[in-house]
Amino acid sequence: MRFILVLPALAALTACATPRESCLYQANNQLRSLEARMAETQGNIDRGYAIFESSETVTVERTCRDRLPDGTTRSYECDRTETVNRTDPVAVDVAYERQKLAEMETQLAALQAATLSAERQCIMMHPE
Repeated sequence: MRFILVLPALAALTACATPRESCLYQANNQLRSLEARMAETQGNIDRGYAIFESSETVTVERTCRDRLPDGTTRSYECDRTETVNRTDPVAVDVAYERQKLAEMETQLAALQAATLSAERQCIMMHPE
C-alpha cells in the first residue's frame, strides 16, 4: 500500500531533478535498499520480534444529518467505511536474523564500492 502512495511522489521528484541528480539517485538505489533492510533486521534483533503492518477496512456507524428544503434538519443512521492501519508483533528467530544481518554486512562493503563507482560515472556523464 505504501508503495502505491510513494510512486507518484517519486515520479514527481524525478521529473524535477536534473539528469545528474536522477543518475545519482539511481546509483544509490540498491545501497539505500540494503541499508533499510539492515536497519529493519537490526530492529527485529533489538526488539526480539518483527513488526507486521497491515490495513483493514472497517465500517463505522454514525449519525448523519441533512437539511430539508423547509429548513429543518433530519438525523439518520449511516455507515462510513474507513481504513485502519494496524501493527502487530510477529515472532522471529533471532539467531536467523543475526545471520541474515551478517550476510548483509558482507554485501554492504562491495555495494558501497559499486555505488561509489556509479556515482563517479554520473558526475563524469553529467558535469554541472
